[in-house]
Amino acid sequence: MILTGQSLTKTYGSLSALTDVDIACAAGTIYGLLGANGAGKTTLFRILLGLIKPNKGKVIINSDRIKPLGGIIEKPAAYEYLSAQQNLRLFSKIQKAPADKTTIENKLKAVGLSPERKDPVRNFSLGMKQRLGIAIALLNDPECLVLDEPFSGLDPIGIASLRSLIQELATKQGLSVLVSSHIVDELSKVCDELIILKEGQIVNRGATQEIISACTESYLISGPEITQTDLWEKVDAKMLRQSVQVFVGAEEIGEIISVLAKKGIQITSCTPEISMSKLFDTDTK
Repeated sequence: MILTGQSLTKTYGSLSALTDVDIACAAGTIYGLLGANGAGKTTLFRILLGLIKPNKGKVIINSDRIKPLGGIIEKPAAYEYLSAQQNLRLFSKIQKAPADKTTIENKLKAVGLSPERKDPVRNFSLGMKQRLGIAIALLNDPECLVLDEPFSGLDPIGIASLRSLIQELATKQGLSVLVSSHIVDELSKVCDELIILKEGQIVNRGATQEIISACTESYLISGPEITQTDLWEKVDAKMLRQSVQVFVGAEEIGEIISVLAKKGIQITSCTPEISMSKLFDTDTK
């Protein structure tokens, strides 16, 4: 494991922000930290990055690199009046990382930003600023990347683009990536494993698809003629406009989709409807 946190506990007076949190991150794996606002996600990330000290527990980093961890906490750090290249060059000098033209341009290309763009960062979209923040976090070639709520405020295109970048960093560069969010749908699409945090404690963790399946109580199936079949009379289902909410588990949904396909009924989407109470209260470790 590149990064390990053992029994991490943090209190602020009488407020307990984290309680005995254990976490371990391996190379090439994307971990999703899911929790409501105030669950302790940012506090955990600050501890892992060495920005604050825990009251109890320790962080172990297995790396011989100058800067083994890189991260963005709350929002990307950049000078708005400088260009992307100028920002990278400045942060490279601060971090004593290579700052030559070729290296800077390669860092920008690696996160999908054009080295040709010379205008100030204040002109960038939020998604572009997120990419620049990741480029800054990667300047010293860390082995683990920590991203705090990176999807917050992004439009659907920006979310999809950032999701692809995160997956590339893990699969192609072998980074361990730890991503936090309060949106389960986004983490379920990008993460290999989920860690569920509630009131400063881990209440659930495991392989993403296993957790999603275990916490799914129904599926929303959509299509132009999806309601025009007698199949729904044989199962527990609720008819909507061009959708049907069918109350079955993961082990049954495949058979239902197969029956619909045999009947020639077009399916445009099949989305799991997750039980939040199961997700945050059931330990599936």
